[in-house]
Amino acid sequence: MKDIEVILQDSPGTLADLCELLAKGGVNIEGMSVTTYKGECPIHILVDDAGQARKILEENWMEIISEREALLSEITDEVGALGKISRRMADNDINIEVIYLTITGDLALVVDDLDKAQWLL
Repeated sequence: MKDIEVILQDSPGTLADLCELLAKGGVNIEGMSVTTYKGECPIHILVDDAGQARKILEENWMEIISEREALLSEITDEVGALGKISRRMADNDINIEVIYLTITGDLALVVDDLDKAQWLL
């Protein structure tokens, strides 16, 4: 799966517009992380069809900041589960650059060493 990052304006309707554009183009959003900062809204979108998502975003003048492979991992709903995963990565010199949950409850991670991280999970 691909994690695509875009930055939108922090205003009502921009997220809805993005989601509707992707849906209209047949792209399923598998996960998302949204924050706001100083009038902007950095968004990470986990999509099932990165090529189609990229095409839609570019056709609608949305700048893609990054497009990176995301690692998916099951995570248990228990105290310390995320700490164990992040500690395992840290102890093996892997930097977690982006992390969020998917719509199915899996963990989506963008890391600086995908192959090594896959082996650890």
